[in-house]
Amino acid sequence: MPKDHGIGASSKRREDVRFLTGKGQYTDDINRPGQAFCYFLRSNVAHGTITSLDVSAARDAKGVVGVFTSKDLEGLGGIPCGWEVTDKDGAPMKEPKHPILAEGKVRHVGDPIVAIIADSLAAGRDAAELVELEIDELPAVVDMREAIKGGTVLHDVAPDNICYDWEFVAENKAAVDEAIRNAHHVTTLELVNNRLVPNAMEPRAAVGEYDAGRDEYTLWTTSQNPHVIRLLMGAFVLSIPEHKLRVVAPDVGGGFGSKIYHYAEEAFITWVSKRVGRPVKWNADRSEAFMSDAHGRDHVTKVELAMDQEGNFLALRSSTLANMGAYLSTFAPCIPTWLHGTLLAGNYKTPLIFTNVKAVFTNTVPVDAYRGAGRPEATYQLERTIDKAAREMGIDPVELRRRNFVKPDQYPYQTPVAVIYDTGNYDATLDKALELADVRGFAERKADSAARGKLRGLGIANYIEACGIAPSSLVGALGARAGLYEAATVRVNPTGNVSVFTGSHSHGQGHETTFAQVVADMLGCEEANVDIVHGDTSRIPFGMGTYGSRSLAVGGSAIVKSVEKIITKAKKIAAHLLEASEADITFANGQFTVAGTDKAIDWGSVALTAYVPHKYPIDDVEPGLEETSFYDPANFTYPAGTYVCEVEVDPDTGVVEVQSFVAADDFGNVVNPMIVEGQVHGGLAQGIGQAILEGCSYDENGQLLSASYMDYAMPRAADLPMFVVDHSCNTPCTHNPLGVKGCGEAGAIGSPPAIVNAVIDALSAHGVTHIDMPLTPRRVWEAIRAARN
Repeated sequence: MPKDHGIGASSKRREDVRFLTGKGQYTDDINRPGQAFCYFLRSNVAHGTITSLDVSAARDAKGVVGVFTSKDLEGLGGIPCGWEVTDKDGAPMKEPKHPILAEGKVRHVGDPIVAIIADSLAAGRDAAELVELEIDELPAVVDMREAIKGGTVLHDVAPDNICYDWEFVAENKAAVDEAIRNAHHVTTLELVNNRLVPNAMEPRAAVGEYDAGRDEYTLWTTSQNPHVIRLLMGAFVLSIPEHKLRVVAPDVGGGFGSKIYHYAEEAFITWVSKRVGRPVKWNADRSEAFMSDAHGRDHVTKVELAMDQEGNFLALRSSTLANMGAYLSTFAPCIPTWLHGTLLAGNYKTPLIFTNVKAVFTNTVPVDAYRGAGRPEATYQLERTIDKAAREMGIDPVELRRRNFVKPDQYPYQTPVAVIYDTGNYDATLDKALELADVRGFAERKADSAARGKLRGLGIANYIEACGIAPSSLVGALGARAGLYEAATVRVNPTGNVSVFTGSHSHGQGHETTFAQVVADMLGCEEANVDIVHGDTSRIPFGMGTYGSRSLAVGGSAIVKSVEKIITKAKKIAAHLLEASEADITFANGQFTVAGTDKAIDWGSVALTAYVPHKYPIDDVEPGLEETSFYDPANFTYPAGTYVCEVEVDPDTGVVEVQSFVAADDFGNVVNPMIVEGQVHGGLAQGIGQAILEGCSYDENGQLLSASYMDYAMPRAADLPMFVVDHSCNTPCTHNPLGVKGCGEAGAIGSPPAIVNAVIDALSAHGVTHIDMPLTPRRVWEAIRAARN
């Protein structure tokens, strides 16, 4: 029977009570006494020199508190980048300054130029119309292939617009080249991983307040990792000591990666609150978010897969242009390199892999991690190429994949791209997905579609991802400028209830429920007696935030370590109270028992004794029951799975309809099945959105053409089928105490290639071999017509 509590139970999300009743507290809900509002005047051209800027009329406007340009910010640092990538020749990447407000030049539509502080947002917006601004427009470049040809230069430090030219694994290059030259068959595919705009339900927002009496700053912000914001902003931008800077991320309505980073607006709002002597608030509207939030993906790639006569993979070679946008966002450099190149082995035992990545500056919004972050890009190119190879070799796509799988008896498996898979069973998830999708009945369903004038296709994709990015020693060697551990403090209160302070921030994942399940399971107490505290740097010892599906694997492991320390100390107290040896004390279901006897004492009595130490082993045990742990993982975790999709295509209109979608995932041990299923559903929706709907577009002048929901197609309920989700094929992670792997990004990683493979399968009889995402009706219709001609 399903568990009704603790690890493995589908406990209802406790945080949903406040969310569904309108009692959550988001940054926009925070209003401080005497609060002013900020409005940013942003560039309406993609590239140009600021030749004239007069803000005097705006300063004199009614309701205006202050007007600021880059000249007022002299002495402040630029927005820092948190990861350095080394060029193939050993040189550091080109790292131009990213100013808070544009300094003499604008480099993308939406670049902030002037900040206006006013009594109301309307007054600030009205004053912005009084700013006299002249920009000498320069040629813009948005196409990466054009950008690297020269001509338009965004930054003097990168005259060729190349941030870095990276190779991995460099020592494999010659062997890969030779294998491709001598292979029985080489499949080549050129593809685009389309640019996306994250679009969380809650747009970014910030409230800054300076306390003159204590000389302290507080920033409330929509962030996935408030401690990292405090570190980057305090140390590198504003020069505020950490003990004088508090960062609070209250309820956050979604992030998907876009709220990991430190943004210019946060730094400015914090700084200006002291300058004007009032709290200052800023909220992005949706169109502003489109041109200021970090975008995702945007790769152009060529892949070559070499095979022998039996279809065994011999070598993989890929070359990618990766868009950085106009500036480097916080973690942008590592996405197309270390989070992409290290996943090119996928689920397969390809012996030789080499990739080259050129990161390119363009006159577009900066690009950084978006749900999956590098892993979707790697999976997409690999799974699309394998599908094309199967057709060219005349081998069933399922059989070609199965033939090349890493097998269960090969773990731990050293890939040719540095990472070591600790465990997995790809045949099991493939078999489960094929069973749930009723692949045997596909021919009948295809015939039924044909009778109605529709083309039906079936697509399969496998994925593997690296989650819980770690260890710090490794990522430091790869260029990370921060550690990637996690911290947790567990405090048992005198009456036995528990407060958990975690650096993992929740923005929809259900931490307040799942973390409580873990603690309650370990302590044998009610989940309701465990309180989860997160998102406030003044209350949490430290933390690296939530991204990369790291919450349970890293944050949860830190909590487990602290609970284990609590239990160890509690056993000492129990032994003293029971007049027994500590070695004879067992703990289970909230009871301390002397082994082999009926002598026992309950959890509450031990907790009370810790704080009322009248009868206490004071010689070697301090009063109190509170422990802190920092957990630095020994390795990534490697969730994996198989996705099967069926689509119908209308050949007369090009409309694609997703008929069914099956996701069979291996997430290791599962703490809350219901929450896992919800995480997969959300990822699938975003992945399907990328595959058939979403695409961020610029014109040749760098104007953002998709800056609202009128022009950017978000997936809706009608665009999605009822998903079939399974996570029964579990191989627990071998190196964290919970055996968990991470589930938050899987759906967005495996679904795009499954969708595209299904559409190409439907159109294969017409000779269509590839269509770039998104598979809009126009693109599909044009591909059919082009193939027929």
